[in-house]
Amino acid sequence: MAKPANDSLQLFIVLSRASQWVNAHADRHIRRIGLNRTEFGVLELLYHKGRQPLQQIGEKILMTSGNITYVVDKLVQKEFVARVASPEDRRVWFAEITDKGKAFIEDTFPEHTAVIEEAVKGLTSEEKQAAAELLKKLGHSAEQSFKK
Repeated sequence: MAKPANDSLQLFIVLSRASQWVNAHADRHIRRIGLNRTEFGVLELLYHKGRQPLQQIGEKILMTSGNITYVVDKLVQKEFVARVASPEDRRVWFAEITDKGKAFIEDTFPEHTAVIEEAVKGLTSEEKQAAAELLKKLGHSAEQSFKK
């Protein structure tokens, strides 16, 4: 493959391919445990952050609200999540992880962490920290320029 003449395009290509392969590792593991990436993301969010308004879950895991309703419905069917009405506002519903959902995450998260560690083992700890800082900076900059 010929190298693009533009370093921004080169970064975009390399970043996209790296993300694709790291996500492939994660997605394969998530499928093996019977979920999809969005279901796992919602469950992990509720486990680590507690009860969340349905309207805000999408923003936190970068999904549309219509998709979140569908995903939460699937997690409710699996008894991993419960819908809880807001006592202050009848229009607001929360998603809350159930005991079964907590047990599932606690059982599967260590293996998921190991899968991610395997996917990114090509970098040293110091390189991972540097990459994380640079990508955070890139993400913030791209977000700000998008909002203009």
